[in-house]
Amino acid sequence: MAVQGPSPWRGPGAAPLGTTSLAKTVLSHAPNRLAINSLTYGALTERVRRVAAGMVGAGVGPGDRVAVLALNDPQTLVLLLACSAIGAMLAPLNWRLAVPELQWMVADLAPRLIWLDRAHAHLAAALGPACVTELPEADGPLPPGDDAAPLLLIYTSGTTGRPKGAVLTGRAVRANAALSWDMHAMTAADHVLTVLPLFHVGGLNIQTTPALLLGARVSLHARFDAGATLAAIAADRPTLTVLVPATLQAMLDHPAWPGTDFGSLRAIATGSTFVPDAVVAPFRARGVPVLEVYGATETCPIAIYQRLGEPLTGPGAGTGSGTGIGRPGPGVEARSDAGEILLRGPQLFAGYWRQPPLGDDWFRTGDLGAAAADGSWTVHDRLKHLIVSGGENVYPAEIERVLCAHPAIRAAAVVGMPDPRWQEVPVAYVELRTHADTAEILAWVRTQLAPFKVPRAVHVVEALPRNAMGKVRRELL
Repeated sequence: MAVQGPSPWRGPGAAPLGTTSLAKTVLSHAPNRLAINSLTYGALTERVRRVAAGMVGAGVGPGDRVAVLALNDPQTLVLLLACSAIGAMLAPLNWRLAVPELQWMVADLAPRLIWLDRAHAHLAAALGPACVTELPEADGPLPPGDDAAPLLLIYTSGTTGRPKGAVLTGRAVRANAALSWDMHAMTAADHVLTVLPLFHVGGLNIQTTPALLLGARVSLHARFDAGATLAAIAADRPTLTVLVPATLQAMLDHPAWPGTDFGSLRAIATGSTFVPDAVVAPFRARGVPVLEVYGATETCPIAIYQRLGEPLTGPGAGTGSGTGIGRPGPGVEARSDAGEILLRGPQLFAGYWRQPPLGDDWFRTGDLGAAAADGSWTVHDRLKHLIVSGGENVYPAEIERVLCAHPAIRAAAVVGMPDPRWQEVPVAYVELRTHADTAEILAWVRTQLAPFKVPRAVHVVEALPRNAMGKVRRELL
């Protein structure tokens, strides 16, 4: 096996997860139940069986990589389950990347098969002979698979250098699903609306794979569109969905927002980045619980979260200068090392593709945070975002929260700028809702924060640069 690293979990409290494949579990549900869009579990079973047999006939075997470059499509989930049965690894590729970036990933993966949807079929020549636009099919039994085998290879969105491929086993995906069930009080009666991209663990694993493992229903949109999402909530009556702050804001800005009936939603999960009160409070005011989930690609991603039914923390809940993110899920351990959050649990990755082995079972998140006496955790900021100004620690997220509380500011990002006297000073970039003078904005910040935290300058931009999950690309600022 090409991936190197220790077992993803050797700590206490690890539940026996079995070795049956995810495919066997998902395809065991009542055949007449809706699974994905109009596809029933019975039809899904037949589709997965034929695609798995077709891939085996095309030479795909245990440990081989199968790449996908597609908008959200039920075929991606068919391929995930077929790979689970075969023992192959699915590598969903980010369709927002440039061709040279995709070519690098394909070279790194050396996939046996690359499936392209219609929107990306024109890239077949650029990505090589492994590309197909129709999935192979054949008649044959569904292989048994094994949860212990690597199943997902998902590249992290690195800000410097090349991205790294995090390898997740079927066992990790199953353990992550159990955390999602706990977080959302999810049952087979739930209906999940998935609008975030499946090439990220947020769109794939916070609710989508957990729902399928339970036998619940998933409605899959090709990509996020605020109007289509609001229309689906009103007409299709989903009970759960995942939205990042940028998509929450887009819905708030849409003309259909005031008239949309949110009565079917039991909860919205959010995370991925700093979550402003301004995008959470309107949903909570409409009676929709907004639950924050914390983790990373390497944690599948669920690790620490707010449970449905428990008092909510985080934006607007008096959690101090950081973002309250809840408590570790069952079987998940969290600790702090020099202020950095470390995580361990059964849902952790097995290692990085083609990288040296991991040092131990603890994953260093790169986030600064702390635990309270009651076991709840607060995240202050990314370690690499920390600004040290005149010997004082300045957390950009704290300044961003203050900036976003200004009525004229839609979004904000703060970065450090070298300074000959103070070593670094904070500088802010803001998107505006309405006109505001930068001097007025700085005056506002001075009433809320200590002088050393006040940005040296405020730059107004039309739009902050973001990745597919809504995270600001600070390296561009």
